[in-house]
Formats: sequence, C-alpha cells, structure tokens
Amino acid sequence: MWFFSYNSPLSTFHLRERSDMSGHSKWSTIKRKKGAADAKRGKLFTKIIKEIMVAARFGGGDINANPRLRTAVLAAKAENMPKDNIERAIKKGTGELEGVHYEDLTYEGYGPGGVAMILEVLTDNKNRTVADVRHVFSKHNGNLGETGCVSWMFEKKGLIVIDKSNANEDRLIEVALDAGALDVKDTDKDFELVVPPSNFEEVKKALEDAGFKFNYAEVTLVPQSTIRLTGKEAEQMLKLMEGLEDSDDVQKVYANFDITDEEMERLSA
Repeated sequence: MWFFSYNSPLSTFHLRERSDMSGHSKWSTIKRKKGAADAKRGKLFTKIIKEIMVAARFGGGDINANPRLRTAVLAAKAENMPKDNIERAIKKGTGELEGVHYEDLTYEGYGPGGVAMILEVLTDNKNRTVADVRHVFSKHNGNLGETGCVSWMFEKKGLIVIDKSNANEDRLIEVALDAGALDVKDTDKDFELVVPPSNFEEVKKALEDAGFKFNYAEVTLVPQSTIRLTGKEAEQMLKLMEGLEDSDDVQKVYANFDITDEEMERLSA
C-alpha cells in the first residue's frame, strides 16, 4: 500500500513506501464502463448544481479565486451543462438569486466485509438524508457509523489516472514531477499520479498543456489500506455504492474496498 506522512511546516507529503493503489480507482472505472447504459444525466446535473451553489456560498462567485467553485464548474462543463445553468447556480450560491440553502455534511460507516466508507453530502433536510442513507446501508449489509469512526483511515491526496496507451512514460514522469507530483505509479493499464492537494491544479494544467488525457483526475480521499472483497460481499459492496450514489443528496463516496479486475468484469457483465 501507500504510506505517507504529512510534514506540516513544509506542507508536503513524503513517500515512505510504495505498492499498488489501483483499487481506489476501480469504482470510477466500472462506472465509466456502465455510463453509456445508465448515465442518469439529470441526477448528475442536480449534484453538480448543488456543489456549485455551496462552493459559491462559502468561497464567493469568482472561479479564479475559489478553487472549489472552479473544480465544480469544470465538472459541469465536462458534462456539457449549459452555461446559463452554471451561472444561475453561482448566483444562487452568492445570494444574487433566491435559492435553497444546502448543508455540507460528512457521514461515515461500514460496508460489507468491514469496508470503511466516507460520504460527502449536500442536503436541505438533514433528517431525511440521514434516514435515507441509513436505509441504503442496512439494505446492502452495511451500517452507518459515528463521526470519526473511519476518517482516520483516509488521507486527502490528488489522484490522476492516465491511460498507458495515450502516454509516453518518460515524458509523463518528467512533466508530472517538474510540476510538483509526488510519484508516478505504473499499473497494468494506467499510470497513477499522486499529487499534494495544494499542487493539484498546477500539475493537472501542466499535464493538459503537454497533451495528456485523463481517465480520472480529482482531489480525493485515499485509504491507507484496503480490504479485498470477493463473491457475495463484492456484489453487495457495488450495490451499496450504486444505492448511495443514486441519492440526490450524496455527492461523493469514498471506500477502502479492493476487488480484482477479474471479479469486476464478472460483476459488471
């Protein structure tokens, strides 16, 4: 696994040991494969609009001065959201237009096999959301936990995944490390870049300018260890992830499960 220590005075992460981190990106991979069949674009737009509104409310409506808003707007553009929708969401967030007040919450819990899970939620009704989330956990052999029960198992890092077929390794390493990436990991099909959150936008822009295409690029929570799931537990875990992400209030789900490529292919068939 990856182990990092955080050096506060220098604001940098220091690599202590390296191993496979590819399990973290497998859920995003299976979602991409299924995406053409069940895109649910309307639901996705709802989640992005909520994020834009909250980002604007807390950090202002200037995307150049508000990294969270800039990330949300880029996500909206990547999904071809109309410009007018984006601008209205920003104005609702800053108060220029009347809008719903969303609360920014984090829930923690356990999935099948003891998998640690963290949920980022935006809601206008906390009681409704916690009841819905608890129901989804219970339905798929998980349970909602107390605040702090699993957060210590995760660290915030920038993670960028690039398809090997679209990248020259030597050039990728040169550009990524020069821009501030911590390391480049060669997996079977991808290159995985680990980036300090503070350098994420800079590294991403440098890679884009150099012509690299991303399969996945996000500041995310990466688990310090993973739990390998197979059979029924793996199937339950994927259904739990789908159930949570199907909620309008759940923005992001982080989990420390690992499922082999072969098992993923079988379950996604």
